[in-house]
Amino acid sequence: MLAFIARRLLQSVLVMLVVAFIAFLVFRYVGDPLAALLGQDARASDYDAARERLGLDQPFYIQFYYFVINALQGQFGISYRLQQPVTQLILDRLPATIELAFASATIALVFGIMLGIYTALRPRAFSTGVVMTASLIGVSLPTFLIGIGLIYVFAVELKWLPSFGRGEVVQIGWWKTGLLTQSGLRSLILPAITLSLFQLTLIMRLVRAEMLEVLRTDYIRFARARGLSKRAINFGHALKNTMVPVITITGLQLGSVIAFAIITETVFQWPGVGSLFVNSVAVVDVPVMAAYLVFVALVFVVINLIVDILYFIVDPRLRDGARSGK
Repeated sequence: MLAFIARRLLQSVLVMLVVAFIAFLVFRYVGDPLAALLGQDARASDYDAARERLGLDQPFYIQFYYFVINALQGQFGISYRLQQPVTQLILDRLPATIELAFASATIALVFGIMLGIYTALRPRAFSTGVVMTASLIGVSLPTFLIGIGLIYVFAVELKWLPSFGRGEVVQIGWWKTGLLTQSGLRSLILPAITLSLFQLTLIMRLVRAEMLEVLRTDYIRFARARGLSKRAINFGHALKNTMVPVITITGLQLGSVIAFAIITETVFQWPGVGSLFVNSVAVVDVPVMAAYLVFVALVFVVINLIVDILYFIVDPRLRDGARSGK
């Protein structure tokens, strides 16, 4: 077990280094941050002073070296646009993104697994056909279009929910939460539903396909022949074995919730990390863009590591292979 975790940790470190290098390399040569920072009326001496102050006069490998060293200490430099520490900018907006992602992931997991089980146990029911047809919406329609549609129906026409913003927030230490206020909860509903629909559909279809396959196996037929109840067969045997491959895909999909939050935050003007990244792209704010991609990569790496460990615990074949040295 420890050797397995050590190998995964080493792979995670290598992945993070590669992502950081690619992010810094790409953004280093996309546009001129000084042009957006100083404007067109700045003199050549102003450009030279700003370039020296921001360290842009140094070779690329020197800049990347200091970027990695500072990143290990939780420091990603100063934002070119806002002239504030990037780490502080991300921490200020991180609670909004985490709460949105948590709400979306909860909706996707709960309803995805429930609907997947229901449609697998009742494959020929009329309601299953309705659910499977409706699920095509979550797969085929882009996120921004779903968000605009929900805004039009529930905010513009029905006027039930707010169309933008985070609502009233409460300060708890350094964390600002909207989950403790009515306006915050109401503001969270539409963005969370928009962000969760695609993941919900994928989880539902995956659970349904895996459970239908498990229900056709020989040991399920043997359990029926032994006279076990449907509840014991469906939830004690079939569902348990269905969740083994679902864990991997679900974990990676939850990581993508953070990445897809960019579109949702833009549509609903949600003050999260994704909207900070979009605004930084417009002015070529390299430290913020690079820090955001490193943050997203870290989320994927951590979730993938957790999924691998869970998979190792759940699947006895991996434990047996580890003991035999394979």
